[in-house]
Amino acid sequence: MKQVKNSVYGPVRVSRFPVSQFVLFFGGVLLASGIHMGLLTLMHKMNASNLVQRAVPILYWAAVSLGLTLLTRRRMRETFEKPVQKLAAATRKVAEGDFSIYVPPLHAADQYDYLDVMILDFNKMVAELGSIETLKTDFFANVSHEIKTPLAVIQNTAQLLKSKNLSPAQQQEYVDTIEKYAHRLTDLITNILKLNKLEKQTIQPKAEPYDLAAQLADCALLFERRWEEKDIDFEADLEDQAMIRADPSLLELVWNNLLSNAIKFTPPGGAVALRQTSTPEAIQVTVTDTGCGMNEETMQHIFDKFYQGDTSHATEGNGLGLALVLRILRMTGGSVSVESAPGKGSVFTVRLPRNQEGGSDHE
Repeated sequence: MKQVKNSVYGPVRVSRFPVSQFVLFFGGVLLASGIHMGLLTLMHKMNASNLVQRAVPILYWAAVSLGLTLLTRRRMRETFEKPVQKLAAATRKVAEGDFSIYVPPLHAADQYDYLDVMILDFNKMVAELGSIETLKTDFFANVSHEIKTPLAVIQNTAQLLKSKNLSPAQQQEYVDTIEKYAHRLTDLITNILKLNKLEKQTIQPKAEPYDLAAQLADCALLFERRWEEKDIDFEADLEDQAMIRADPSLLELVWNNLLSNAIKFTPPGGAVALRQTSTPEAIQVTVTDTGCGMNEETMQHIFDKFYQGDTSHATEGNGLGLALVLRILRMTGGSVSVESAPGKGSVFTVRLPRNQEGGSDHE
């Protein structure tokens, strides 16, 4: 009798008692017993010797047992051994780095059993491992690119500095360029290390009560020189006080990255707004800019590591800032969303629960 249970892949057959096998074996035993009785009757009519009458039944039942054993063995091989061997061979290939392996299920979708479920889980695991391997490969490729670019600029500018015919203004320009790209390289390495610690959870949120509105104001002032240099109209609309229990050092990274991006992608003469509102349960922070905006594809990937909507790399950045933002907010129970359109700017919205669970720092 077979019962059905639900799984993520749909109904799964569960064999409680092999009725068909029982009927087959019982019928086989009855048939073999009938043949045995026939042999005894035949030997009796033929007046066979005692040795023959004893040996023939033994040989007969030995043959029957051998047949049943071979039949059972074949069924087990077809039902279990061959699929498990295929799965083992596929596992070896995955261990060798081949993530293109796919093991087909044994039955149709409406006839799945638990062996099919195991195979489907294996295929899903291989697909996820393949995705992780691809992400790792892309990660190293992007890191290599992001490190080589500033190093090449620093190296070339240092060569230019060796020229003896440089004016003081040119020398200062080259020194500023070296300093700029050295900072970019430092920021990249710092962000990689921070993101790695966050993903490995060697950093845990360390919650404490503090005024989020005051923190936002302090973070905004850090970018005052940058928005004044670009003649950006910066507006801050903050409450007098917004108490929250969270990790201030982690959330500071969130505000710095969002404000830095807003100012970076806003053209001279544009506008950036920082707004904060709150309810008894949560605090909401929005960062709005009048920059270049994003299309749908860019918005789908904007929080991916090393993803940059500006594919020309003309704009400074390493594509890690928003990945850090997302990881921190997930750790602290918050969320971030983005609304944007090409040529119309972007709005990043952060929502934070007022009372976050703190953890210990395991650096």
